[in-house]
Amino acid sequence: MESTTGTAEAEGMAKSSDGQLWALTHAERGLLAEDLKRLSPKQWRHVTLCGRWDVEQVVAHLTAAASLNQWMWLRSMLGARFRPDVHNQRRLDEHRGANPDETLNLFCAVINSSIAPSSDTAAFLGEVIVHSQDIRHPLQIAHTPDIEALTAVADFYAKRNFAVPSRTRALGLQLRADDGPFTAGTGLLVTGSTLSLVMAMAGRIPYLQNLDGPGVSLLQSRMLSPAHGSSN
Repeated sequence: MESTTGTAEAEGMAKSSDGQLWALTHAERGLLAEDLKRLSPKQWRHVTLCGRWDVEQVVAHLTAAASLNQWMWLRSMLGARFRPDVHNQRRLDEHRGANPDETLNLFCAVINSSIAPSSDTAAFLGEVIVHSQDIRHPLQIAHTPDIEALTAVADFYAKRNFAVPSRTRALGLQLRADDGPFTAGTGLLVTGSTLSLVMAMAGRIPYLQNLDGPGVSLLQSRMLSPAHGSSN
């Protein structure tokens, strides 16, 4: 029988406060910056898991995301006629430096930013975690984010479609982490690390190989379907 102490700890981890989520966001940005400082010029041009963007473009996108409050985001979306791809590309170009060093300096300047267009802090923590892995995975840079951060993002992704159709991908599946307290949904079972579950809900195909269970094939079909949206 599970102890009440263990249950309370799991629930507390899954329900982190807004302040804790921002602290975790800042920490993950800082860890990414340390990895970026060690990249070669060639690695800055490397492909990522984020569609057509290379490493430098993803970093500029993360800087933009940490620089927009609600009014700035709305003004940008209006200017883009509510076309997210246009909005994202314009803000990326705005926060990209003349070279990778300058782009990195711009990113480092927003590491401790708590600016966001809405109060969905777990979503913006997810933005940092997912895009950091978009960079690290192709470059074979090993990193496992804090389990509290991952659990908060996994819980959010299973419940909400926000920047990615994560809830739609997870619908009718029972997701269960084997390295933390995250569990969600009912139906065909999918198990694996919390990071792999987060990245799969975000539409990152390479992380499917880290998952097990009878629901993996259904999850894969949804990730490959254009009807289930972009993975950016």
